Amino acid sequence: MLPMLRRTLGGDPRIRGRAVSIAPRTIGAGPRTAVALIGVLLIAVNLRAALTAVGPVLGLVRGDLHLSAAAAGLLTGLPLLAFAAFSPLAPAVARAVGLDRSLWLALLLTAAGIVVRSLPWGGGPWLGTAALGVGIALVNVLLPSLVKRDFPDRVAQVTGVYSAVQSTVAALAAGVVVPIADASSSWRIALGVWAGMALIALAVLAPRLRARAVPATVASSTRTGRSPWRSALGWQVTLFMGLQSIPYFVLIAWLPSILESRGVTAEAAGWDLFLLQIVSVVGNLATAAVAHRVRDQRVVGLTGGLLCVTAFAGLLLLPQADLVWTIAGGLGCGSTIVLALSLFSLRTRTPDQAAALSGMAQSVGYLLAAGAPAAFGLLHDASGAWNLPLGLAASLMVATSVFGVLAARDRLLA
Repeated sequence: MLPMLRRTLGGDPRIRGRAVSIAPRTIGAGPRTAVALIGVLLIAVNLRAALTAVGPVLGLVRGDLHLSAAAAGLLTGLPLLAFAAFSPLAPAVARAVGLDRSLWLALLLTAAGIVVRSLPWGGGPWLGTAALGVGIALVNVLLPSLVKRDFPDRVAQVTGVYSAVQSTVAALAAGVVVPIADASSSWRIALGVWAGMALIALAVLAPRLRARAVPATVASSTRTGRSPWRSALGWQVTLFMGLQSIPYFVLIAWLPSILESRGVTAEAAGWDLFLLQIVSVVGNLATAAVAHRVRDQRVVGLTGGLLCVTAFAGLLLLPQADLVWTIAGGLGCGSTIVLALSLFSLRTRTPDQAAALSGMAQSVGYLLAAGAPAAFGLLHDASGAWNLPLGLAASLMVATSVFGVLAARDRLLA
């Protein structure tokens, strides 16, 4: 496998035929490339497991904390609010303390948040969820920067690999959390064990903090190009980022509850969520394989959006075929997230623009998506059924397809 990764990650530093003017730290083929990739993957495994583990035990959490569906949706949506609020601050933190140290501190905050969320006092789930959301928000923004610094010639491929790894671990979390809760008789333990992965990453990555930081620089210090905030293309990428986030966070929060309302057991519903995550790996890798090979990714954007439409419409119109809709949702979510992250580089001219677009898209985009789990639960409470929220979600996925096509055109920020 290592030789294959070497071939995948080697080559001339170009993206779609255009030279990239980054001066990354020197990473040659062989052990240093493998070490750099392992570092990326260790960080990536902590991006979703702490979130996807909640959905299968959300019923237990609601019963213990006496939460309404809307309040439970707000709790699961807190990380998205943190993503929206703290994503713009990540580049400043990295400039102040260095990229590697920033990522390490963000992982430390994530681990602390997971532990606090599981403490047996009323405010723990809220404070801990908010803290781990801030930690993941910083990693979300800074990890693409690490990839661009260490693998400037293979941004799309490495993005796909680490997205696949985080999806696999997230799937494992969704699948085993109910058995852990049953074995321990505690949802708190079932959610708290995921701090262990962050602690492992912190220990393995700690030696890098002693290394002398070599910042990524740009060959020319002159900033060029329009701010994405004043660009139609910038807003198209941002809206695509936000809209494609909705199905993922809605499904990890509510798919088990939707399935349980149709007679599926809690454990089986957890394994359906596991399937959603595993299938998303296929979407991750397929998109990574295609996105960097073509100048225009409109077909990728349209296909991913339509798969998400199919998932929600199917759960609404033919719930008996929930396995089919779960697979469609996994493929759609896996495809659109890799495309959205890759567009930060593919739609910009310079590293400065890429960082600015990433901060804008993740802040505004996640703010757009933050209310989705709570709104989904509120609509369920108001209507007494899942039909209204599922229908609205399917309609929003049509908009995702539209903005996926617009953002994926062969255009660059001015």
